[in-house]
Amino acid sequence: MTDAFRPSFDLLATDPSGARRGRLHTAHGPVETPAFMPVGTLATVKALTPDEVRATGAGMILGNTYHLYLRPGHEVVRDLGGLHRFMNWDGPILTDSGGFQVFSLAGFRKLSEEGVAFQSHLDGSRHLLTPERVVGIQEALGSDVMMVLDECPPHPCDRRYLAESLARTNRWAERSLAARTRPELALFGILQGGTDPDLRRRAAESLAELPFDGYAVGGLSVGEGQDAMLRTLDATTPHMPRHRPRYLMGVGTPLDLVEAVERGIDLFDCVLPTRTARNGLLFTSQGRVAIKHARFERDSRPLDEACDCTTCQSYSRAYLRHLYRSRELLASRLNTLHNLYYYQTLMRRIRAAIEAGDYGRFAETFRSSEAGRSERDVARRKTRR
Repeated sequence: MTDAFRPSFDLLATDPSGARRGRLHTAHGPVETPAFMPVGTLATVKALTPDEVRATGAGMILGNTYHLYLRPGHEVVRDLGGLHRFMNWDGPILTDSGGFQVFSLAGFRKLSEEGVAFQSHLDGSRHLLTPERVVGIQEALGSDVMMVLDECPPHPCDRRYLAESLARTNRWAERSLAARTRPELALFGILQGGTDPDLRRRAAESLAELPFDGYAVGGLSVGEGQDAMLRTLDATTPHMPRHRPRYLMGVGTPLDLVEAVERGIDLFDCVLPTRTARNGLLFTSQGRVAIKHARFERDSRPLDEACDCTTCQSYSRAYLRHLYRSRELLASRLNTLHNLYYYQTLMRRIRAAIEAGDYGRFAETFRSSEAGRSERDVARRKTRR
């Protein structure tokens, strides 16, 4: 990689539905979009080696600035050769700014125009994150895609606070651009504004005037429900720059991905497939499977007969149930391998459907499938709660 490299995005195809097929060029190689990034918060995708993550089809992973800043420390990672060498991952890495983690600390943080002061959840030590410091930390890590510091307001939230928060987030975005010293690393702005369509439009239009390498939709998947999330995307993505990648942060379920791609989103991340795997909940072509159930005790079939991942090709439902109920470490590994493979297979099918100009039919087929109906039922239950 030469000093002249600059991150870029190629929009390769669009579908009548609104879905987009693209390629994000980073300092550690290209990312085919739409893409789902497994979450490796602490420089590890839990339970798997980097080679195993790559084998699921993942091309890019996510780390977290807040957590890596606190432990082991960004200077440690920098001095050991950067995040890629530290964790032995040679593909692209996106790092979240840590804004969501800081703002979830509630009584342990104090917000100001300067930034956010907080107490570490590890040892109670006091820290200050400013837009400039967050960019500096990510440059030390060597992140291929860096995120600006933003405020993720709670849901629900009154419009006056949302507007004030959005204005401050936009000011922080300008400071983040000014602090950048490594132009070979992409920097994304973050759109906030809750579920208010006017504020979301305002956020998109104001950030579009700033020379970011990509734009993220933040502040969703925080309890607003799937319908509200999709309405917010409907009001947001038409105002986002067409020839820059669009990243929906922290989302989501397989159905969320299918729906959001139809609204023009290119990048996703979520802890759902890895976290549910460790809790024995698996995604299949027939819907979600809770592997602990007694009906699988003598079930010799693979978890998903339509899946060709290592877990499904080599192990029975009965064995997976036994591992999980016995609290064996192998349960987390095999379950995580399957869930990430399921997500990456879905993304490959999504990209192929867009290339064929047939995404609308693909999305409708998924919605009516057993897997799609299973996800809709889950979304309805969450909304009722």
